Amino acid sequence: MKKFFLIVILFLLACGQKKELLPGVSHPDWSRGKVVYELNVRQFSTTGTFKAVQQRLMSIKDLGVGIIWLMPVQPIGEKNRKGTLGSYYSVKDYLKINPEFGTMDDFKKLVKRIHELGMHVIIDWVANHTAWDNPLTKTHPDWYVRDSLGNFLPPVKGWHDVIDLNYENKELWDYMISAMKFWVKEADVDGFRCDVAEMVPAAFWEKARRELNALKPVFMLAEGEKPYLHNKAFDMTYSWNIYHAMNKIAAGQKSARYLDTLLWRENQEYPAGAMRMRFTSNHDENSWNGTVFERYDGGAQTFAVLCATLPGVPMIYSGQEAGMDKRLKFFERDPIEWRINNYRRFYRRLLSLYPANPALNKGGMEKISTDKDDYVYAFSRMSDSKEIVVILNLSGKEQRASVESSAIDGKMLDYFTGHRVDYDGEHIFVLKPWEYHIYLKD
Repeated sequence: MKKFFLIVILFLLACGQKKELLPGVSHPDWSRGKVVYELNVRQFSTTGTFKAVQQRLMSIKDLGVGIIWLMPVQPIGEKNRKGTLGSYYSVKDYLKINPEFGTMDDFKKLVKRIHELGMHVIIDWVANHTAWDNPLTKTHPDWYVRDSLGNFLPPVKGWHDVIDLNYENKELWDYMISAMKFWVKEADVDGFRCDVAEMVPAAFWEKARRELNALKPVFMLAEGEKPYLHNKAFDMTYSWNIYHAMNKIAAGQKSARYLDTLLWRENQEYPAGAMRMRFTSNHDENSWNGTVFERYDGGAQTFAVLCATLPGVPMIYSGQEAGMDKRLKFFERDPIEWRINNYRRFYRRLLSLYPANPALNKGGMEKISTDKDDYVYAFSRMSDSKEIVVILNLSGKEQRASVESSAIDGKMLDYFTGHRVDYDGEHIFVLKPWEYHIYLKD
């Protein structure tokens, strides 16, 4: 077993051994080194409007955020609606603004202000299905999947508030791409987060990317994790693999070593430069599967540190910086409680390091072995003259771990405590439950 994990560690170090893959898309220059913030407009304030979001943009920027992802901004279907307000992902009209949030002018002002603050904005795009009362059902019923009697069909059992689009019809492709172009040209958005991207043909996304890029360099985030998504369409994909692994590690169902296996697979399967989004929560996981405190117990901050320091791009869901400890209702108004606590200080300290330090936003990774690798996960990140060492106790029990690695030799600053340390040779770390350290090498 030890021999296997040694091979994994050596492989992560050996870039030259990476399997030959397609190079992937060319990322917009502005997209590199940017933290992503998923913003739930409905629940972001007591009014749930674009104007209310605009009032808090400085607080988002202050976290170190560079890209704001807005959940769907279009009107929501009324026919077969779930709950009182319905799902954001039941789009009634691709070219209009949800009146609950404000007007098109309000939206344009929000985008403009985001740009003025040096951030960029992507909007959620639901290409796979529409609401039952979308006008397209009347004007182009042939663009939908239908049964032998001509009835519209949900794409998935249980998604009874939406109906499936038929991408065998190429006229639909042209319409959908023109609708995406509308938001780039009319509102100056910088790209799209594409809902259930793997349920829509890759060729469609590739065509959309080419045509959108002709307007301006856009950023494309896929709700999906298949490597092929990176080939010609998407800059970034969800790292569901790491997310689910963290949940299992926190529950004691997997050891910390499991992360090595997943990172090895990523190194093998994804194009060089493919961005993998690291997160501990998002709108679906929070509402349906539990808050970070439910899923990670006392390790919510520890796993956030892992997400912000592994190779990839960290994402934070609105409300996490307030220590949000409730599952936000999905189909009703349920405003985030913006409480004053230490979570904002923690996330600001953590996330601001990512864009500022090339070791994190573009550096390589070296796994550091300990004698407690089932529970303690340690690694270093390097780029140019910058180096960062991360040591995490991914368990709810105290761990006494021996580390013998040149990576921890020398003078370092403990980023969160401000203490300076000077290690030489083997060192014993006595880590409290869920304790974490980020060391900046002098």
